[in-house]
Order: sequence, then structure tokens, then C-alpha cells
Amino acid sequence: MNEKYNALFTPWKIGNVEIKNRIVQCSMGGTSLFGWMEPNHFDKEAAYFLLNRAQDGVGLILPGMQCIRDPLGIPGRKWLYQNDQMFKQLKEYMVEFHKTGAKLFIQLAAGMGRSMAINGWMTKLAKNNVLNKIASPIVDVQYICASASEVPNRWKEDVMSRPLTVKEIEDMVYAFGQTAKKLRAAGIDGVEIHAVHEGYLLDQFTMANWNHRTDKYGGSFENRFRFPVEIVQSIKRQAGADFPVSLRYSVVSKTKAWGKGAMPYETDFEEFGRDMAESEKAIKYLGDAGYDMFNCDNGTYDAWYWAHPAPYMPQNCNLEYVKHIKKFVTVPVVCAGRMDAETAAKAIEGGEIDAMGVARQFLTDPEWVTKLINDDNRSIMPCICCHNACFNMAHYNGVANDQTLSDNAGMARCALNPRTMQSKKYKIVKTSSPKTVAVIGGGIGGMETARVLALRGHKPTIYEKSDRLGGVFVAAASPSFKEKDRELIAWYEKQMKDLGIEIKFNTEVSANNLPKADEVIVATGSKPRKLRLEGAEKAIEACEYLYCEKEVGDRVAIIGGGLTGCEIALDLILKGKTPIIVEAKNDIIAVKGVCLANSSYLRDFFEFKKVEIHLNSSLKKITDDGIIVGEADGKEISVKCDSVITSIGYNPAPLTENAKLVGDCLKVGNLRTVIWRAWDVAMKI
Repeated sequence: MNEKYNALFTPWKIGNVEIKNRIVQCSMGGTSLFGWMEPNHFDKEAAYFLLNRAQDGVGLILPGMQCIRDPLGIPGRKWLYQNDQMFKQLKEYMVEFHKTGAKLFIQLAAGMGRSMAINGWMTKLAKNNVLNKIASPIVDVQYICASASEVPNRWKEDVMSRPLTVKEIEDMVYAFGQTAKKLRAAGIDGVEIHAVHEGYLLDQFTMANWNHRTDKYGGSFENRFRFPVEIVQSIKRQAGADFPVSLRYSVVSKTKAWGKGAMPYETDFEEFGRDMAESEKAIKYLGDAGYDMFNCDNGTYDAWYWAHPAPYMPQNCNLEYVKHIKKFVTVPVVCAGRMDAETAAKAIEGGEIDAMGVARQFLTDPEWVTKLINDDNRSIMPCICCHNACFNMAHYNGVANDQTLSDNAGMARCALNPRTMQSKKYKIVKTSSPKTVAVIGGGIGGMETARVLALRGHKPTIYEKSDRLGGVFVAAASPSFKEKDRELIAWYEKQMKDLGIEIKFNTEVSANNLPKADEVIVATGSKPRKLRLEGAEKAIEACEYLYCEKEVGDRVAIIGGGLTGCEIALDLILKGKTPIIVEAKNDIIAVKGVCLANSSYLRDFFEFKKVEIHLNSSLKKITDDGIIVGEADGKEISVKCDSVITSIGYNPAPLTENAKLVGDCLKVGNLRTVIWRAWDVAMKI
């Protein structure tokens, strides 16, 4: 192991519990041992995933958040602690888990309150007392979305959360203690309370702009923090004073208003949530109340890109805030948020933090710790923070949560690694009949297909018309903030070499002259849509810009405000240029599958930078000095610019349909659809 990581592999303690190293797998939605967005049960897929991470060498593992009350109505069993069978299975599991030397804390939550992601049918129930009462034996939306006060839902602003009653709060406090008691009896090493964090239900109690109560749970600082204080007291009273209790803690909210976050480098704003002065007071207060560890980052659901960093966020984005807040407590402090192992090790060695929190990197590469120990960083498949499968809840003007039910239940999957939380469906099975396979196209889809085929024992050959691998993803990875995308391309190149996959560069294949092989797979991608209007020849296509094939001026009109167009706009701003976005829909990035953590960063950034955006608008003409834009009211306006970039979508471009198709040549999608389709095809050959 490289000595620069030594500090990561030293023991430490949370209360009386010793942890073998300083690597903490943080909680992720979808990895709960007791299921996710479904009736509580012992989840074998999550158990398998977590046990594998323990076997890989993680010191402390935190499964996905678990509400202390069943998210769905089960007659006679609404509280987590009432499911005796589940705790029996957990006890049996912990015997095997502890053989790894790792420790496991269960993360418990009161709920999400106004942060609960609701869709169309849930909205109807939330707004209609009669319908909600009828549905409440199955799902009580008004209870699930209840908050400290009557405040708007994060995802659907016209849905108001009702205030929790004092009796409901008291029931929850008791339930936390009972649940912790049963968890300890089952062999769990500690619990973490998802409380003063990310704008979830308990956090809504702590912040004055969310909490308008006039009873003992509102008003003064002490009253606003009473709920999380009573919870730790209840746990210590019922589970034992020596039972460790961690607190998930957002140092500062980084929130400017309802649904408005602050940029990493933005300082001139008034904090709408928790500022540093209150945070200093709060963490000391909570530490004195009995919490044994603080697991820290920043943000709320209104500034989601802090707690779930988008690829545009800097690495170690929360570290300086966490280093500061550690000065106010004597118990261990963990820092999470795009953490770099070397930087984390230095901070631990210097006593600035106590451990490194890692989450989605484990979804992408389950052997991350082993590869780190073996100084094999080039073999680590990088998490690119795409959120295409692990947390793809989208939100845009007119649509609350467009996530499908299957996606909502299947969180913590990975766009790059379909085996994550789908171990049975995507299990590598060696073939008994090896075949030669011609893979046409050396983009991500082609490389992933070839990789899976090789792992199964087939002999693939990639035919690539250019002189390098990566396809259109090379263009996507070109902006400065896409360093992880470039690492992914390098990872694939290494995989091709390590697996001995033959690659024929500068080899263009035609439909009439397909290579001789037992099977042919086409992964030729897509082609950009073309403008058909006056002056179209003056435009630059998105990939031409990203490949640096054509220069642009200082003022650049971008036609198409989807994800690609908006990332180009971000790139232009970082280069000191001025973008203007023209989008036909009612919002930028108004598409399914783009997580709010990513899209809201771009929206907030453009608002901060005062980017000119024309919504519900269409391009009419490109002139010598600008563009003519048709607006929603039927008026046409002239917009001055030096260059025009088009990002209006793509059409599938299969070389032939007389073969198995992978990726965008079948249907234009994202990295998840490309890679998962590659597996679906390769597993059947």
C-alpha cells in the first residue's frame, strides 16, 4: 500500500466500539437492510451488498436510511420494532458479518417530511383528505409528508405538509429507543440518527424558516433542537448508555430560499437554513446531549448538490466546513462529499477529521478498498456522479418527481455497474460454447459489450473507425469538470488491454461487408439532428465544439437546453465566455432521468451568473451577427451573438439492423441505458 494512505488504515473508536480503519461507507437510499419504499422486511440483496463491502475491508458500514415507521400501512405493524421476524434474521446475519472485522451501524430516520418525493397519485392523496383517509391503510401520504409546520413540499410546491402533533412526536421518540434496543439485541454495533441533515424531517424542526411552531418543539434554539435531543436520550435510556449513537449532520444548509441553493464559491448571500454560527452552537449542544459521533457534510434538498455532489462540484467540497466544525466537539467527526483518499488521509493524519465517508464509489466499484490497499488505482472504476441509477429523481417546471415506481424502489443501483443490487440478474456466467464476436464501434457500449463477453469466455474483436476508443463519450468528457469521465475512458482502455481484447483501429465497416464472426454486435451510436432553417450552415454542432474542431466567439447562442447544452454553457462560462440558451420546453433539462442534484446545480449556477435563457422558444434564423428567436407569445426577437452551437438531440444510427444492437444506435439514452443494454446482449450469447 502507498504510504500516503496509511492514516486511513489506523483504528479509532466511537464510544467503546473500536473501528479497524477510517473508511466509512455512508448510508445510501436503496441499501437498507429492511427494504426501501416498501413494507419492512430483511432485504437479502442489500445484505449481500453490505457483506461484500465488509469483506472488501470497509471499517464502518452504514446501510441505507430506515424510517422507524413502515412506509406502507401494515395492519398491526406500523413501527419498525414490531417486526420480530426481521430482527431474528438480522441477528443471524450479524454473526456472519462480524467475521469480517467490520462494524455496522443502522441509520434510523423519523421520515422525510417536506422532502418526501411525491409523484402524481401521491399528490392527489396529499391534497384530498377523504382520498387519503381511504388509502391510509396502504399508504398515508399526509403522515409521510408531515413536517414541523405547514410548509411546501420540496418536489411539489402546491402541496403543503401538515404539522406533526405532539403525540406523534412523542410516539416517534419512544420508537427510536425501542428500535435501538432491538437492534443492539440483534448484534448491531450502534445506530446513526438521520436528524440534523439535508433538510429531512428532523432537520425541518431545527431550522427557524421551516419550523413555525409555538409549542415546546418550536421557537427558541433549545425547543427547535428538542426532538433530536429527546431521541438520543430515549436511545441511551432504552438501549444502554454505552450504545453508540452517531448523528448525520449538515454543517451548513447552503440554502438561499425555498428550492434555491448556493454555489460552492458564493459567499454574498443570507443563509435561509443553518449558518455556521448556529452550527457551532448546535453541534456542541448535541454532543453534550449524548451523540457519540457526527457524520458530516453540507446542504439540504433545496441545495441538493452539496449532500449528493454533482460532477460540477469540486472534490472534497465539504472538507473545510467539517474541519472547522470539529473544533467544537470532542467526539469523532466524519467528512463525506466527493472525498479524495489522499486528501482525506492528510486531514486524518493532521487531526482535522477522524474518518473518510464514501458512498457511491462503492456502488461503482465494490473492490475500491482492496484496490487502494494494493496501490492499484488505475483499476478502480470511478464513480462519475451521474446519478443515472442511484438517485435519478428529477424535478423541473411542471413535473414534481418523474421517477418511475421501479426506479424509486431500485435506488442504489449503478449506471456503470448493473451488478450492484442486482447480483442475481447480472451474475457473470462462463459460457460453455465460446464464440468469436465482432463488435462494431469502440464507444462505451462497444467496450462494455466486449468486456462482458471476454469475462464470460468469448473472444470479442472491436472494430473502431477512428484512432481511439470512447466514441462520443470522448466529447462528453472534454470539459474541465469531467475529470472522472476521462478517468472512466482510461479505465476502459486498461480493461481492454488486461482482457486481451483485440481492437482494430481506423477500420470502418459497412453493412455490406461485416466481419466474419459467430456473432455480430453493432454499437455505432447516433447522429446529431440537423437544423433545417435559414443560416443553418453557420451553426456548430455540439460535438464539433466539444472535440475543439471549431472555435467560438465570446457570445455563444446554444440551441437546446438539455443536459448537453447546459454542460456546454457551463464550460463556456468557465472559459470566460457568455452563453445564451434557447430551449423549446418550459424549463432547461426538462427530461427524465437527470437527478435534481445535477440539474439544480446547473439551474442555480445559471441564475447566479445571470445567464440569458429563452424558454418556450424556437430558433427561426441564424444571421451574420446573431439569431432570430420565436418566443411563446408569437413575437420574434433578435439576439446578438458571435457563434451558434446546436444541441437539439440525436437519432439512432445503426450500421445495420441485421445484428444485435447496443447503445444509442438502438435507442438514444444515457450511460445507464447503454451499459445495461450491453450486459443484456452479452449475457445471452
